[in-house]
Amino acid sequence: MDTRLTRTLASATFVLAVLGGLAFVGTAVTHLLDDGAVCVRTGFWANASLDGLPLGGGVEASSSTARLCQAAPSAGQRAADLGAGLPWLLFGSLALLLFSRLLKAVLLLGPFTDAAARRLRVLGWFVALGTPLTGLVAGWSQSWLVGSMAPLAGSGPTVSGPLGLVLAGLAAVVMGSIMREGVRMREDLEGTI
Repeated sequence: MDTRLTRTLASATFVLAVLGGLAFVGTAVTHLLDDGAVCVRTGFWANASLDGLPLGGGVEASSSTARLCQAAPSAGQRAADLGAGLPWLLFGSLALLLFSRLLKAVLLLGPFTDAAARRLRVLGWFVALGTPLTGLVAGWSQSWLVGSMAPLAGSGPTVSGPLGLVLAGLAAVVMGSIMREGVRMREDLEGTI
């Protein structure tokens, strides 16, 4: 095992996790304090005419891009606008932090230890369950924002994001379980010799 490469990777993922966390906080604060317009894209009316659509006050709509913009958004609309991107930033930061902890366990104790297997399983469950949950939060935020700008035409909540990560997370859970059983078998074998 190349410990220098693993140490560098562990440090880099930790730094990226911290930077992602800082970007999460910075984006949230600056966006909530911003007084500009809030815009949302939706494919719901992409091929329709928006002439008869009941829009909220101060909302501009463009049918060529299916884009709605609120000139003076409410606090809820501003928060929903953040809900489309910030959950993925938080999810990525936490996943990187868990991956960094996994690499630290590998560095300190070795790759085939109970601690490494446990941290791999935690990372796997986080990715497997966190991906659809984050996608649901992001999709719900966008749907709510669209519904707040065009009250009678909002679509239901959707799930957005890379749902293929669920399979990667489940694969990590399985690998963590396999590693854990391998560690137990090794300990049993060392106990009998």
